[in-house]
Amino acid sequence: MEKNNIKLRIFKDSDFSQVLSFLNKNLEFDTVSSGILKEKIYEDPYFDINNIHIAEQNNKILGFVQAVLRDINKQRYGYIKLFAVDKAYRRCGIGTKLYNQVFKYFKKEKVDIVRIYDVPLNYFMPGIDPRYTPALCFFEKLGFKKFDETCNLKVDLNNKNWDVSDKITELKEAGIQITRAEDKDKQKLSEFVADEWKLWVHEVETALKSKPKAVFIARYKGKIKAFSAYNGNNIGTAWFGPMGTHPDLRGKGIGSILLYLCLQDMKEHGFKYSTIPWVGPISFYSHYADAFVERVFWRYELKIKNTGIYE
Repeated sequence: MEKNNIKLRIFKDSDFSQVLSFLNKNLEFDTVSSGILKEKIYEDPYFDINNIHIAEQNNKILGFVQAVLRDINKQRYGYIKLFAVDKAYRRCGIGTKLYNQVFKYFKKEKVDIVRIYDVPLNYFMPGIDPRYTPALCFFEKLGFKKFDETCNLKVDLNNKNWDVSDKITELKEAGIQITRAEDKDKQKLSEFVADEWKLWVHEVETALKSKPKAVFIARYKGKIKAFSAYNGNNIGTAWFGPMGTHPDLRGKGIGSILLYLCLQDMKEHGFKYSTIPWVGPISFYSHYADAFVERVFWRYELKIKNTGIYE
């Protein structure tokens, strides 16, 4: 292959269909729908088309990368959100060209840490599936270090009766009201989530756009104290979360009830399985929903701040 004939350019709207086909051919363990790709590209809260690049030769796409920024806890993170190289043209320098282009942007923006895929607010996967072994090797060669791992769980929605109407009645008698969120709840809900889990606000507000709204809330003494959501990310794929309960209501079984309401909703929408992504408390979901580990992801980062790499 003539490496000198490989051109890098910024993604254009007219590339969308070709990029969609390219990703589905070269991400062997994933399927990307048109809706999901639109969500990942155009619905990112910090969308900038200038940070999406294509490598091509003779008008054929051979590589694709999307980069985004996030400012979290007074640190600037650069994320590689989507990244793929044509399977027939790997180890030809295409990935390196794309990465170097993105890194120029990160350098310009004085990014402190670069991470792969696990983008808060809007992500496709929470890390690198280690079955994409060439990707692991590629990023490790660039100096990235594995710092954590996480997993996605899967729930068979036909495996249980998710009805919790009796428990909701019992809690109402105890002063705890559980309902589906309404338009009038948006501001208070966003404020509640921001106080406890700031990075989840975008996903919750996205879930509120579903019809019916894909968010359930628990109130105590008139104040929102817990919530659960789905369709906040990877919309239309029965993607559960986020979910949170204020310490005031923990230990009362609120979390399991809110979980069941979402799972029942997805079941009624015709889904056979639900994905619970980027999981922390595996035992909770295993106990209450018979959830099982479906995929494992390794999280990688490259620390740049105070390393002299920009000098």
